[in-house]
Amino acid sequence: MRVFVAALDAGSLAGAGRRLGRSPAAVSRAIAFLENYVGTPLLHRTTRTMRLSEAGERYAAACRRVLTDLEEADMLAAGESAAPRGLLSLSGPIVSGARILRPILDAYLDTQPAVKARLLLLDRKLNLVEEGIDVALRIGHLPDSSLIAIRVGEVRQVICAAPSYLARHPAIKDPNDVGAHRIVAMTVFGEDAWSFAPTEGDPDTRHVPIAPRLIVNTVEAAVGSAVEGYGLTRAFSYQVADEVRAGKLDIVLPDAESPALPVHIVTPEGRLSVPKVRAFVDFAVPRLKAEFARMAELKRKPATARTPPSSR
Repeated sequence: MRVFVAALDAGSLAGAGRRLGRSPAAVSRAIAFLENYVGTPLLHRTTRTMRLSEAGERYAAACRRVLTDLEEADMLAAGESAAPRGLLSLSGPIVSGARILRPILDAYLDTQPAVKARLLLLDRKLNLVEEGIDVALRIGHLPDSSLIAIRVGEVRQVICAAPSYLARHPAIKDPNDVGAHRIVAMTVFGEDAWSFAPTEGDPDTRHVPIAPRLIVNTVEAAVGSAVEGYGLTRAFSYQVADEVRAGKLDIVLPDAESPALPVHIVTPEGRLSVPKVRAFVDFAVPRLKAEFARMAELKRKPATARTPPSSR
């Protein structure tokens, strides 16, 4: 099972051999033994590619669970004297994972020479147990589950535009004003309407129709167009923090923002007893709290746009 999972993580038999200190032939024999034992092919292999069979996908998830349980049992038997070691698997959203979680992971690995890490950055939620994930960064409200969650901060949904764009277009004083502007919409934030916080006179969330000129599915594309002065876009505060601090983007309508979303570190029940997981959580949580606190102080600069002169 360890050889099989190593081959999946490395993407090749040769890569698994290097990780495990075995020859590719030995890796191939181990997987062939496993396939013979379970009675079905687990991998479809050619000289260039390797992919899981349908049965292999189910079996791989089961293998990760079994190996995780075995590792946890070993660590529990070793007691508190066990030092962090082994492969630490993490996941997180693409942007926050790359900008916030990854630097903290780098620093953690510098302090733990016996630990290796696998970081999966995906804008979808994984089943941590089935995927063998030790720790995940999650943004948004969490459903009831057996996961252990530690809150590390919150993020805002902000609307922003380049100062050059705001200077050339009508001032934005109310959410209804966005309809008169060019919109770069991200699919994750809605293509037909943007939501805003309730007002004192109306306790319901406000939904303002938008008519985007451009719809994209990545943060980089939306933020890039906004920085170039194309129009307004909506993003999480951490996704535009660098651009706002550099003066490339200004946040508008800060008082109308939707309620902030919580950010948590989550881990499957029981994993905190594993030294590598406990050590990472203890290391990461105060640093994540400090980083998201810094994000919360992101400059809420009001729009300084002026109405352009009428044409003659």
